[in-house]
Amino acid sequence: MFTILYYIFTLLQVTFWFIVSIIVLAVTYPFDKSRRWVHWCSEQICRLLFNTPFGLKRTIEGVENIEKGKSYVMVLNHNSGVDIFAAYKIPLNFRWVSKREVFRVPFMGPLLTIHGDIPIERGNPTEAMAKVLNLGKLWLGRGASVAIFPEGTRSKTGEINRFKMGAFNLAKEANVEILPIVMSGTNKVFRKGWLVNWKNQVAIRVLKPIPAEEVAATDVKEMAQKVREQMVAELADLRAKVAAKKK
Repeated sequence: MFTILYYIFTLLQVTFWFIVSIIVLAVTYPFDKSRRWVHWCSEQICRLLFNTPFGLKRTIEGVENIEKGKSYVMVLNHNSGVDIFAAYKIPLNFRWVSKREVFRVPFMGPLLTIHGDIPIERGNPTEAMAKVLNLGKLWLGRGASVAIFPEGTRSKTGEINRFKMGAFNLAKEANVEILPIVMSGTNKVFRKGWLVNWKNQVAIRVLKPIPAEEVAATDVKEMAQKVREQMVAELADLRAKVAAKKK
């Protein structure tokens, strides 16, 4: 029963904020090139998705590692579609890099377009890399951050797979810091296909950023490996911490 009510609630509030987002974009477009206010609308949608009276929650730690006013290339592990919604807990104005198929999903696709997110064709790596670099640098130059799942696709096991180089090439070319972030529990929000797991908790941990100077001085593949190893260790620690709290 709670799940059905939750879906009705979600449909109504997403419809409302979809309309509000269009209005906000139209009003603020001339002076808000980073789309900070459009991002704020997306934050409200995700806040309502998680902060329900039924018990679906998300927590975050490590926000002290984020410097106000700074743009980052954010790299996050990818377990499910819920990752996108959960990440709006992170106090940054950011644009997603996402596969074009997601932009065709009703409501979600148009919201991503309004938000200014970057669609890429995964079947054409050369074109995808060029788009990540060109549009990524555009948004970073406007004061926004760029969020990328460096695995390129969802992990079927929950463990962090090998990284692709797009995020690390972007950080190097744009001369910005890399902000690693790990998330746990996003792949357990739903059970039996569509029922909501109300007892599940999504946990987010923001790690210390990699300085732009270090990014510039390090080989891209070496940097990707270093960040992946760090994220693997931090994800294991985060999961252990969440499990200990449940006991």
